[in-house]
Formats: sequence, C-alpha cells, structure tokens
Amino acid sequence: MTKIILAYELLEKDVSKSHIAKYLGVSRRTIIRWSQAIEEHGSLDAFLKHHNQAKKGSRQKRKIDTILKRRIWALREKHHQCCGQKIQYFLEKEYDQQVSVTTIYKVLSEKYQLRSKWQKNKPRGAVPKAEAARQVIQMDTVLFGSVFAFTAVDIYSKECDVLLRPALGSVDGKAFLEHCMPRRFDEFSKLIQTDGGREFKAEFQETVGRYSDRHRIARPYKKNEQSYIESFNRSLRKECLGWSKYQASEIPELTLLVEEWLRYYHYVRPHISLGMKPPLEIKNEV
Repeated sequence: MTKIILAYELLEKDVSKSHIAKYLGVSRRTIIRWSQAIEEHGSLDAFLKHHNQAKKGSRQKRKIDTILKRRIWALREKHHQCCGQKIQYFLEKEYDQQVSVTTIYKVLSEKYQLRSKWQKNKPRGAVPKAEAARQVIQMDTVLFGSVFAFTAVDIYSKECDVLLRPALGSVDGKAFLEHCMPRRFDEFSKLIQTDGGREFKAEFQETVGRYSDRHRIARPYKKNEQSYIESFNRSLRKECLGWSKYQASEIPELTLLVEEWLRYYHYVRPHISLGMKPPLEIKNEV
C-alpha cells in the first residue's frame, strides 16, 4: 500500500516510471498497472480500497483449461518433443492462444519427465585425446536451410568426411555412419564423440557399436569438447558452402561441390598442426 502511494506521488511530480520502479524495487510494468488502475477507479483512495478488498481472504488456485493442456501435449508430440518456446509459437500460430512459457512447462511436467536430475552432473570422463589415427572421431551437423551436412573429423590425422541429407533424424545419422566409416575411417574408431542431438540417438546409437568401442556424448554448452569438429564446420562454411540456405533438391549438385572441396582439403590444404602438410600427404608418408 505504501509503495502504491509513493508511486502515485512521484507520478504526480512527473518522475519517470523507470526511475520509480527502480526506487521502489518493482518492475516498470507494475508501475504502469498501478497508474492505469488509479485512472480507472477515478482516484487513489478508490483504488486503494479496491486493492485492500482484493487482498482479503485466500485466493483460488488457477486452473489450466483441459483443452489447452491437450493442445500443448499434442503440439509437443507433433513437433518432435520441441521446447516450450516453440510450443508457445505454435499455440499462437495454430490456435491464436497466448500462453506463457512457464505455464507450458507446468503442463508438460504433468505428463513428461522434462529433465532427469540424476543425469544433470553425470560424469562422462575426461575429454578424449588421441595419440594416433582412428582413436577419436568427432561428429556433428551443420544446418544449410533445408539441407543438413553431417560432418566427421579424426582429431589426430585431421581426415574428415561430409554427407548431405534432406533431414535431421537418427535414420540420417545412421546413414552417415554407414557412409563415412568405411569410406574414410577404415571402418573403425576406438571412440566416436557427438553432441546430444536427436540425429545421434535411436538408430544411430543402435549402429555406432559396429564402428567403435565407445560412443561418448559431449557435455552441453561445452564447445571445447567438440572443438575439432567445430573448427572443421567453420572451414566447411567459409571455404565451401558458405552461409546460404539450400533446398533439398540441390543436394546432388552440392555433393559434387563438397567432394571437390574434400579432395582439396585432404591433398592440397595445409594444416598447421600437421607441420603445414595436407592430411593424406602425411598418411601416404606413413
């Protein structure tokens, strides 16, 4: 009550709402609501009386509409277990409903286990290092509009491979494994490391054991754990495909472009870590 009175007096003196909010320790939006409510009730006293009455007694717990719950659950299933922000977007787009992200996550928590707390700090072992080729291969994906580039690099030899796919599912991840491991990495590596994307789950995880002793998932938000493949992805953009967005129908043409660049990468492009020699030149010397 005291804050409302102080806010009103400061507003009368033409003090800005931002300064009042900071001084009283409330949000600017709260000051705006108080100001509008005082105008609606005609005077400060009338609003204070209404405000005092509204605070009496216990409040009923807000109930979330059952139809809204079903829509939120359906949207999560429809859009591949998407996050609350995306569900909020689809609710407004498809049903013209504006719902807070907090409410959406409350609804989702009634049906889904959103975060497995025991895995939050699950030890994943030290970041793997390699002392020879085929010990550690890092894999990732790069988005080019409707085209997805699956990438892989041997962190020791710097040999790499790329496969362009029209989708980002675990089936595509499996196809990448079956494509790059026999073609580029002698069919086996001691460890394959990926991020936690859906393209590296399900069918990918069922298949990865044929090509490695271990599949390690890098910790989220720890870019240094995937530093080699992130560096390669940057080179793929900068030197080959750029930052353009492509259509899936362009994949055959783009594949030819990528294959030409991979030949350049392996036989011509020098690497500082390899003593300014291309990866396959080193391999042929060995």
